[in-house]
Amino acid sequence: MIYVTIKLIHIFSVFIYGGFLFTDNLFLTKIKKDLSNEEHSLVREYFMQYVRKVVPKALLVAVASGIYLFYMNFGTIGEEGLTNFQILLAIKAFLGLWLGLRGILQVFFKIQPFVFKSHIFPFILVIIIIFISQIMFVI
Repeated sequence: MIYVTIKLIHIFSVFIYGGFLFTDNLFLTKIKKDLSNEEHSLVREYFMQYVRKVVPKALLVAVASGIYLFYMNFGTIGEEGLTNFQILLAIKAFLGLWLGLRGILQVFFKIQPFVFKSHIFPFILVIIIIFISQIMFVI
């Protein structure tokens, strides 16, 4: 029961983080065409005002619960090496930890991202993580 609860919490927190990236990349950047620079800045700041209250906490919960789920699902390494599932799970965990570290450094320590400053790259990583999540059980 604990595993299922943590998995649901993980899915919900990832949904919040991914939803923010989805909204930012697919909607807020597009409405810039319809608004003046001043209006767009105002709309974006209103949006970010609420995002800053929820998304960083959801990211922390996603990383913490993801670490637990990784520990519970990775299993032991057999004599023949890592299974395809373990390889994909490790890739997924690495990408999730990178996103978590990037978000924690940016939000809580005010350290700007090392290379990628927009939300496009994290959005692409979230899509890759979702794709891996869907195929890792069947490969």
